[in-house]
Amino acid sequence: MKDFWSIVKRYVNPYKGYLGGSVLLNILSAVFNIFSFSLLIPILQILFNINEMHYEFIPWDAADAGFKDIALNNLYWFVTGLMDKWGAGTVLLMLCLALSLLTAIKTTCYFGSTAVMVPIRTGIVRDLRMEIYDKILSLPLGYFSQERKGDIIARMSGDVQEVETSITAALDMLIKNPILILFYVATLIAISWQLTVFVLIFAPAVIWLMGFIGRKLRRQSSEAQLLWSDTMSQVEETLGGLRVIKAFLAEKKMSRRFGDVTGAMKEKNSRVATRQALAHPVSEFMGTVMIAIVLWFGGTLILGEKSVIDAPTFIFYMVMLYNIIQPIKEFSKAAYGIPKGLASMARIDAVLDAPNNIKEIPEPRRLSGFNDCIEFRDVCFRYEDGREVLSHINLKVPKGKTIAIVGASGSGKSTLVDLIPRFYDVSSGSVCIDGIDIREVSLRDLRSLMGNVNQESILFNDTIFNNIAFGVENAGRDEVEAAAKVANAADFIKEKEDGYDTNIGDRGVKLSGGQRQRLSIARAILKNPPILILDEATASLDTESERSVQDALDRLMASRTTIAIAHRLSTIKGADEIIVLDEGRIVERGRHEDLLASGGYYRKLYDMQSL
Repeated sequence: MKDFWSIVKRYVNPYKGYLGGSVLLNILSAVFNIFSFSLLIPILQILFNINEMHYEFIPWDAADAGFKDIALNNLYWFVTGLMDKWGAGTVLLMLCLALSLLTAIKTTCYFGSTAVMVPIRTGIVRDLRMEIYDKILSLPLGYFSQERKGDIIARMSGDVQEVETSITAALDMLIKNPILILFYVATLIAISWQLTVFVLIFAPAVIWLMGFIGRKLRRQSSEAQLLWSDTMSQVEETLGGLRVIKAFLAEKKMSRRFGDVTGAMKEKNSRVATRQALAHPVSEFMGTVMIAIVLWFGGTLILGEKSVIDAPTFIFYMVMLYNIIQPIKEFSKAAYGIPKGLASMARIDAVLDAPNNIKEIPEPRRLSGFNDCIEFRDVCFRYEDGREVLSHINLKVPKGKTIAIVGASGSGKSTLVDLIPRFYDVSSGSVCIDGIDIREVSLRDLRSLMGNVNQESILFNDTIFNNIAFGVENAGRDEVEAAAKVANAADFIKEKEDGYDTNIGDRGVKLSGGQRQRLSIARAILKNPPILILDEATASLDTESERSVQDALDRLMASRTTIAIAHRLSTIKGADEIIVLDEGRIVERGRHEDLLASGGYYRKLYDMQSL
């Protein structure tokens, strides 16, 4: 329960007002429930005429009797007085109406106590999802290279849903049920402390049994949620690779893989559900045993020569005892549900507690513009597993120049340019802009200077207008259209039925590769950054599309500092300097003609492409 209450403290604080309302309404519900059932005693007295005693009013401040005895005596005196005046039938009707009225008030308070918890439940789930989403946005790219997207999606969907159905639902039970149990137990003690002490002997056995099953449930719930993550990962991989699956006739293979995971999840969930199903029958059985034993013990008290309780009061006691069973059942339900929710919360916390090594210093330096150069000073980079990607890189990129980076796959080209906007941090050395280490400036200032166009056009399921205006606050229609025109995108946009308001589908699936890339270029043009990073922006295009995109890139690169990763060497002949990487080291550098003339590694790459 310690883990549960730590979660409650984290997320319930903004909703403390609702908790107060729930507590108050639950107290009123318990009080009116007790008073409504207490009317059973005079009703039974009238129905069966089993008490012929004559009652006299006892002053409330009488010293020779307890409050309980005075209250019961005066209640009976009042009822018998009404019977003498109005008749037994009329009084019985009045008592039944009073019972109905109190029950209506009780159920209204009960509904209110449940309804007031709804904003807490839905609010906690919203806050939790927002916290996960914001954490995902803040985590470095390196985190996602080690985690499966399907697993993260599963934690944000299935695990959060499990927290809602288990923990937030249990919160309602853990507020309401202790209040009901406390008031009902106090009533039972007031009626007969001997009977109540006898009943409480069985409580530790019920609590121990619930805790025993709950501990086993938590372990199996964690395993079931892990299999749910595997399921979501396979769905995500299937949706992303349908073209390859169909092309290689791998439908049956993928179906078998999915069937294995879902089958294992079915077995695990079946065990969890079976244990959860134990909650009701176990509590039902324990409650019935308790009622039977109390009936026997209470009966012996009534049948004894010195009875401490009369028959109508014993029936009222049994009614209250039966009412206390339902809160105990709900407690058992919470005891089974909470461990399952805690298992999901542990998986969510694995994301929320993930370290972020891309951190800003407390008082970063301002970086208002780009005036001189980008400089790599003896930069080395290695992944967390120790594998070295870049080794002792020294490079200057002067303002207004175009620098091309070439090399074989795996030579470290993309990693090198990812260090500039701090998608990763260097392992040693430093990257500086205008002589300032980029780790000393705010990420917002740093990344506001840069525009990216990648090999894979990253677009969103939104309109063309919103994709171009992405990241630019309050972009006007004229500005977006001007950017599209410079990017050679205006013509195909106008051909669309809805023009700039056309929805392009998931990742721009309704557009061709060249059209998607030109929208990415238009987005970069609208941002108007002084530094441009091109990551093989034309590598995946056909010749005709490449010509249109390259023309748009040439316009974008004009008067900007450009760092371009080039796959096709023919596209970087005009670069001011070409940097040749091999296994994370700079092996050659110079202009296109000079590198060809030197007959080194660049010449080898160029000849291979020419062939």
